[in-house]
Amino acid sequence: MRIVVALGGNALLKRGEPMTAENQLKNVKIAASTLAELAKEHELVIAHGNGPQVGLLALQAANYGSVEPYPLDVLGAESVGQIGYMIEQQMGNILPFSQKFATLLTQVEVDKDDPAFNEPTKFIGPVYSKEQAAKIQETRDFTFKADGEYYRRVVPSPLPKRIFEIEVIEMLIKAGVIVTCAGGGGIPTMYQEDGSLIGVEAVIDKDRTASLLAQEIKADALLVLTDVDSVYVEWGTANQKAIRSASPDTLGKLDFPDGSMGPKVEAAMEFANATGGRACIGSLDNAVAMLSGKAGTTVSTEVSQITYE
Repeated sequence: MRIVVALGGNALLKRGEPMTAENQLKNVKIAASTLAELAKEHELVIAHGNGPQVGLLALQAANYGSVEPYPLDVLGAESVGQIGYMIEQQMGNILPFSQKFATLLTQVEVDKDDPAFNEPTKFIGPVYSKEQAAKIQETRDFTFKADGEYYRRVVPSPLPKRIFEIEVIEMLIKAGVIVTCAGGGGIPTMYQEDGSLIGVEAVIDKDRTASLLAQEIKADALLVLTDVDSVYVEWGTANQKAIRSASPDTLGKLDFPDGSMGPKVEAAMEFANATGGRACIGSLDNAVAMLSGKAGTTVSTEVSQITYE
């Protein structure tokens, strides 16, 4: 099978955990063991989040007063190199030396008229208390929203329209390479009136780009790996229930938060509808079991109704 894995930023850095290189490397090492198991049996393409990492870079840049802070597209490219390096190294320590790896900086086109530019929703950077976030807002032009019990900065998250390097990704897959690409949802770019391509101050949702990537390369399955074991209805209440399987149509009738599970569910629905393949949402620990429907939430056009655990 050809599989696209969308590895959540929180799988690389736990919520509330200090954003040190040591902690990130430790978490990537854990993720690499699961990814390596998938790679032993399947063609594997890895997309990943970068919200914590790019947010930290932006915060560091804003605190260096000698030059203007670098824009988010440039910082996104930096974070993609950092995470791709760690993934390659740790998977390379597990798989045979002959296995080839590549991390590809991936430019993704967005629409300049996307309504997301008027309503920031994408979480980036560290978590703060409400008081800490309010204090930062006094000196920085940042927007914060609640993320569970914490507060995090939010930026625009336009939809991906086109992945420019898709043919290169195909070439690498056919050559037996494990490809890490579309990191952080890809580097957001758009065309100007004169036809030139420029970077954009935004972060594309990595699950939506992973879905587009999976469609373009004709993947058999899309695995959206996050820090919860399934999609839940009535999450956080005494009545919460885990969804085991659902069709895109039935899942689309339910409401999920825009800042967390919503984009994952929509990405899974888009992939299943466009390809007839399976999209699975769940935890990193259960990635292998998710492929056989034994864990997580499976979204498929072959399912007629929602089943619960």
